[in-house]
Amino acid sequence: MSGAPRPVRVTTPTDRDIVLTRDFDAPRRLVFDALTRPELLRRWFGAQGWQLVVCEVDLRVGGAWRFESRGPAGAWMGHSGVYQVIRPAERLVYTERYDDQSYPGDTMISHRLVENHGGTTLISTIRYATPEGRDRVLRYPMARGVTESYARLDQVLAKSHIHQGNRPGEEPAP
Repeated sequence: MSGAPRPVRVTTPTDRDIVLTRDFDAPRRLVFDALTRPELLRRWFGAQGWQLVVCEVDLRVGGAWRFESRGPAGAWMGHSGVYQVIRPAERLVYTERYDDQSYPGDTMISHRLVENHGGTTLISTIRYATPEGRDRVLRYPMARGVTESYARLDQVLAKSHIHQGNRPGEEPAP
């Protein structure tokens, strides 16, 4: 992708929710795979300077996931959760809790993938346990980090889309 990365649209429809919306130039199935397959997640997940070093995914309802990332100056971040809903290429819902979380309770993340003129619109609703938790996260550079991470995802999707040959049902190349 050339030029500035596409922005992530951030809205706050309730006092506990943050909604992130972003368009991708790839089919829904490929975007879903990038959200759920460790060999793809390791290639894009994280803001600039961060690398996913542990990526465990038990992709089934009730299955757990665990991510650990290394960042600038040796910074470390771990988080995990449990899958609640899995509808390939349509919807993915899971809980999330950071190891060093600065706000109370588990977060519920719901990704909805909408086909959009040959591409995909990803709508991610993040529901916090409390309004204070949501407000704290809004003060972080979350939008910048997600924008950087999704710019990396654009590159992975472009390469996977080329390798895939845009044939329905074919797995993307790792």
